[in-house]
Amino acid sequence: MQDLAILKPESVAQAIALHGAGEGARYLAGGTDLVPNLRRNIQKAKTLIDVSGLAELHGIGVESQSLRIGAGVTLEDLCASEAVRRQAPLLAQAASQVAGPTHRAAGTVGGNLMQDTRCYFYNQSDFWRTANEYCMKCEGDTCRVAPKSDRCYACYSGDLAPALLVLGAEVDISGPTGNRREPLAALFADDGMRHLKLAPGDLLVSVDVPSQAGWSAGYEKVRMRGAIDFPLAGIAVALKRDGGRIAALRIACTGVNSYPGLVPGLDALCGKAPDDAFFAALDKAVRKEIQPMESTLTAAGYRRRVAGGLARRLVERLFEAAGA
Repeated sequence: MQDLAILKPESVAQAIALHGAGEGARYLAGGTDLVPNLRRNIQKAKTLIDVSGLAELHGIGVESQSLRIGAGVTLEDLCASEAVRRQAPLLAQAASQVAGPTHRAAGTVGGNLMQDTRCYFYNQSDFWRTANEYCMKCEGDTCRVAPKSDRCYACYSGDLAPALLVLGAEVDISGPTGNRREPLAALFADDGMRHLKLAPGDLLVSVDVPSQAGWSAGYEKVRMRGAIDFPLAGIAVALKRDGGRIAALRIACTGVNSYPGLVPGLDALCGKAPDDAFFAALDKAVRKEIQPMESTLTAAGYRRRVAGGLARRLVERLFEAAGA
């Protein structure tokens, strides 16, 4: 790991200014993703700008029926927040499944959302990657899971993103050109190397979650172990029930593409009863959206089947609970 300068700004504005003043600068909060990557030399930095102490990035509160969550809030505090459990319990559920307790005590909402994409051929020591002649994402020119492709298929594996996507969350971003709010979905791109649509110096400040009145939501994932490991496939579902039919439905995936995405085309299933025909169409829609590659120790086909199975199980459970 190379020598680094660590700067501690006193405000978001100062952090952005420091980022623009130095070459090779990166923001640092919990560091649970960035620091291991720096040690492995798969991410580079000359300067770390420690934003963990900025008051503007902290706090959880209700504003005009919306839930505002600072990007610097730790996952542990997110799980424990009464406001989160009351307004958006899905977030507490998803956050509680991230890694292990020590990771959640340090890792932040912003860091979990903007974590680097992952691949078996990328997240290795420099010695390991040297023997394999590197990969497109770091110092090489070939994607090891798709050698004939001109793009990287490293996989996004965050747990909070799919949950926030089905809740219709928006994000507040500050940067050299000013402040903006945009849908969370607009933050991501289907590219393993450039999966975040952020300009240099942009900093995620907070997440805004609208009122969830009438919605039932849940998140499940499959991983190698019951803790620590990233999802091989993760599914978040939010739905509204109207009698014996589903009135509204949102599903988002993680661990299967280079970005966390909402499954399109679900409006066609709304207004229908969740019968065998419904679930056949649902499974088809989910499988069509996801493109898992051989970027983990499990087969892509397995992850595709798991995603479809998780979606069905969540819809069945949430639909039943909504009618109780």
